Amino acid sequence: MFPLFIFICLTFYVYFKKKPKNIAPLPPGPPADPIIGHLRLIPPENQQTLFYKWGKIYGDVLHLHFPGRSVIVLNSIQAATDLLDNRSPNYSDRPSFVILEMMGWNFFGNNKRSQRHRRMLQQYLAPHKCVEYRPIQTRETRVLLRNLLNDGDARDDHIRRFSTATIIRIAFGHQISSEDDPYVKIAEKVGYAISNSGSPGNTPVDFLPFLRYFPSWFPGTHYAVLARKNRPFVDTLHDYPVEQVISQMAEGRAKSSFLQTYLEALDHDGPDGSNTLEDIKVAVGGMYGAGVDTTWATLSMFFLAMTLYPEHQARAQKEIDSVVGPNRLPSFEDRHSLPYVECILQETLRWNSATPLGVPHLSVEDDIYKGMLIPKGSIVIANTRAMTLDDTIYSNPAMFNPARFLPKPEGNAEPHPMAPFGFGRKICPGRHLASASLWIVVVSVLATLDISKALDDNGTEITPDLSFTSGITSHPYPFRSSIKRRSNTSRDLISQRDTPGTP
Repeated sequence: MFPLFIFICLTFYVYFKKKPKNIAPLPPGPPADPIIGHLRLIPPENQQTLFYKWGKIYGDVLHLHFPGRSVIVLNSIQAATDLLDNRSPNYSDRPSFVILEMMGWNFFGNNKRSQRHRRMLQQYLAPHKCVEYRPIQTRETRVLLRNLLNDGDARDDHIRRFSTATIIRIAFGHQISSEDDPYVKIAEKVGYAISNSGSPGNTPVDFLPFLRYFPSWFPGTHYAVLARKNRPFVDTLHDYPVEQVISQMAEGRAKSSFLQTYLEALDHDGPDGSNTLEDIKVAVGGMYGAGVDTTWATLSMFFLAMTLYPEHQARAQKEIDSVVGPNRLPSFEDRHSLPYVECILQETLRWNSATPLGVPHLSVEDDIYKGMLIPKGSIVIANTRAMTLDDTIYSNPAMFNPARFLPKPEGNAEPHPMAPFGFGRKICPGRHLASASLWIVVVSVLATLDISKALDDNGTEITPDLSFTSGITSHPYPFRSSIKRRSNTSRDLISQRDTPGTP
């Protein structure tokens, strides 16, 4: 009883100490409980769906109250653009993500150090720089195709390996060559932590930070326990690659990478340089954490869509056959000539986003939007899921339909999704790299493989469920599919070894 008494007292204190003095009405929202506000109503999973349903009732800007904190949910592209893009100076900060900080992720801060980290990534992942990484992406795509052809049942493992290997080569200069690679082991542990850490900024511990100090049996402490358990693996991700690259640089065998580039600059600038060793660790950890899991999740969504909607796969394959032909694999130079493949990629990003709630923003000052108060210090959530289900923009939005993006009369000329990579000054710095990685896999898989529903022991097709994990990223829950080569020519193309000039 004593811990519960402390909890109630602290809740009263925070509520009355920080309750805002309204200068305009707050945005509407569902009825709240006394003192604890909406805390009891927020589920641990699929919050984006609940926020979407509430948006249908109360409007595209919602206000939710938690002890000592206001949460604003933006359920439309218009609201997100108006605030996060057009008023970005007021929404360029991030709240404290207690669970992520407990786990060792310091990339999502809102101070000058965080700005340096983002600047480092923006420089290394600029569009012109990303062209240099295409051979790496092409090589790892070929490895992925071979793995899928040889063992399609391990599809998810192969997708994760592709995502991991691509980022690790670009970030750390290390090429994965086996499943026993220490980087693979680190990636497995860190990937689990990211996918199961709850929605960023929206766990009970984020709302009531003092819960981190309570024992594991106390209600609401689940994610704090998970964070403490997984902290060593995140620490290893930050420390091990740096140690390896420093050693390789001393021996003159370090390959070009983000780490090598900035460690050399650190060596040259000395301790008074703008970036410290800790800055480099945090930035490269952010590249890995943000890049691997979102790519893996999005490609899993692609395989799920192709399993459920084979007619779109067939149409894309017909387009590839007419443009690329049977004697080679697609290349990046083909992208502008394959509009339907592009539609499939864009629809994958829209249909079930890998980041359905994005990464929350923080309001710096009080703001008035359409006569509604957004209080200073509010957590502002761009509900990507709601935006992609907006039936004023997308016809039959729950359906996977790549043709929606085609010009009329063939399609509906609907816009490509804007939300998957974020808004404003906090837009994902790795979006150009991610887009290229996703496209080359999507087009290569479509060119060479057929994806269909798996069969059970009775020969009956197994239809996958549309159910997804909840964390920083959202993955489909494990599902079965059948993966086979399209032809003997496809098998021969897949069997080709690395392309000349691949690093």
